[in-house]
Amino acid sequence: MEKEYFQKIGFTIGKFAPLHKGHQFVIETARKEMDKVIVVVYDTDLIAIPTEKRANWIRKLYPDVIIKYAHHPPMQYGLDKKSVGIQMEFLSKILVGEKPTHFYSSEPYGEYVAKYMGIIDRRVDEARIIVPIRATALREDIEANKQWVERMVYLDCKSCG
Repeated sequence: MEKEYFQKIGFTIGKFAPLHKGHQFVIETARKEMDKVIVVVYDTDLIAIPTEKRANWIRKLYPDVIIKYAHHPPMQYGLDKKSVGIQMEFLSKILVGEKPTHFYSSEPYGEYVAKYMGIIDRRVDEARIIVPIRATALREDIEANKQWVERMVYLDCKSCG
């Protein structure tokens, strides 16, 4: 009797404003461990680069991942029950038809996403030891932190700042 094959599907979410080596480390870890990877790219006004362009950075680097868009996300954020419920209802609509088994992130909210969806929380470099950068630092000074982004990202961000 043959064993039934269980497909491991991982996903991650983010604004990728801008995409940096820490985001890439999360995506690359998921690609190594999963059969299929989904990246959900959220709209944001934190950066003057459209959602589709930010998604395209990911698509160029990782053509095998599935990109989904989170247009017009709810404005209520937080780790309280109500905020998590609002965000998860929105995210569930984006992932309709998908059956993820793992959620990849470097953030405390990973626990809440995974618990809500009944999947595995796979935290990657949460302490930012392997890749010590945050998007906030890049938005504040892309020039001083350009080693943490791909050239295409640097050029796009430099021209909009």
